[in-house]
Amino acid sequence: MRQEQRLTPQLIQSMDILQLPLAALEARINEELDRNPMLERVEHQTATPTEPGSHEPAVADPEAAAEAVAFNRLERMTREYDFDEGDRGYGRSYSGDGERDAKMDAMANTASRPISLQEHLLQQWALEEVDDETRRAGELIINFIDDDGWLHTDLVEIEAQACPTLAEGVLAEALRRVQTLEPTGVGARDLQECLLLQLDALPGDHELERVLVQEHLQDIQKNRYPVIARATGRSMEEVKDAVASLSKLHPQPGHLIVDREVPRIIPDVIVEYAEDGEGYTVRLARGNSPRLRLSAIYSKMLREQEGDKSDREFIRKNLESARALIDAITYRRDRLLELSKVVVERQREFFDRGPQALKILRMSALAEEFGCDPSTISRTVADKYMQTPRGIYPVRYFFTGGTESANGESTSWDSVRSRVQEIIENEDRKDPLSDDAVAARLESEGIKMSRRTIAKYRQQLNIPPARQRREY
Repeated sequence: MRQEQRLTPQLIQSMDILQLPLAALEARINEELDRNPMLERVEHQTATPTEPGSHEPAVADPEAAAEAVAFNRLERMTREYDFDEGDRGYGRSYSGDGERDAKMDAMANTASRPISLQEHLLQQWALEEVDDETRRAGELIINFIDDDGWLHTDLVEIEAQACPTLAEGVLAEALRRVQTLEPTGVGARDLQECLLLQLDALPGDHELERVLVQEHLQDIQKNRYPVIARATGRSMEEVKDAVASLSKLHPQPGHLIVDREVPRIIPDVIVEYAEDGEGYTVRLARGNSPRLRLSAIYSKMLREQEGDKSDREFIRKNLESARALIDAITYRRDRLLELSKVVVERQREFFDRGPQALKILRMSALAEEFGCDPSTISRTVADKYMQTPRGIYPVRYFFTGGTESANGESTSWDSVRSRVQEIIENEDRKDPLSDDAVAARLESEGIKMSRRTIAKYRQQLNIPPARQRREY
């Protein structure tokens, strides 16, 4: 004999839906609406087919009676969970009054596909006056140019792809012509070539800028302006002006044409100032409580015992699936709202004062308080975002470890990191603070941190070392 734990399909689904962000939840519900004919979207508030207190028809068949009980239970759940704040945009509606199809509306409102960099270049290349072989070579090169505008593939490898083979020198000539297309700098094989192509296209003399690109790129990256001034025989002001000109160029010109897609963030929780001016209100965003109901057609079939045994079995299975979905969505909604209220309460000073006031809040502590496993807390906050008066933050952001200051107050690592950033932002750029100096500043505020920890936080914030932050 042995003891083992098994997860039911309903529990697995509940755990799965619990960790879905809002956009993924919408997609999941739409999939279920397409798959399960028992589910419909509620476009408008309507009376449910059976009002409380109405009389049910007598059912003699025990199997049919069980089906009716299951149907009535789910119908009551539908009425109970049909909340006003639910998103009316979910799923499909069964309606014969000419209502517009939600999917057709979504397709009509979808932005058209943006033009690719290759398409943009090929349109220009078609207007170039070149012979047929050079045109074919140019098209081949363009197909190898990445979205950043660079040609990362060696010409020898590109030439091996040509069929029929190209004459000697044709590919190099085609590349030279492709590099004259817009955006300027496209087709470059490294940063130096990319910047030089853009300097060549600018009017006027840019001799110093060309020297800096050809000989001093590393010195610029390491902020060694005095070294550049001595090597070029130019004044510090001339070097600074030349670097300023170079900073206006685009190291990845392809991104001027191809937008780098940023994942769309849809907040699951909204935190707002309370109307009475005291504290904050917490609510779920529209869409966390989808308005779902049962199909009127299948309701009628079940009540009137229409169809054969296989039809009733089909309806019963879909009834159970619909019930499990509603249970899982309700569980997700309740846990997320409950947890969000606690987070806002515990991190009240963050909302009042900002990131520096973030307190220590551990998932394990909340799990013990809620009487659940820490993994449940982790699933609840996974990929969820909270819209606050201070901006949109991942819910996980508010869970952090930390340390105690000299006066005994708890301070989170994120608040320390925020303080490091603030100290560096307010430093004298002509005499920037070293990591040791930042650590000493924090220690004077009662927070003891090692230089190595300060360096780690600085790197996480993408802040260069003091030498590279110096302004001349």
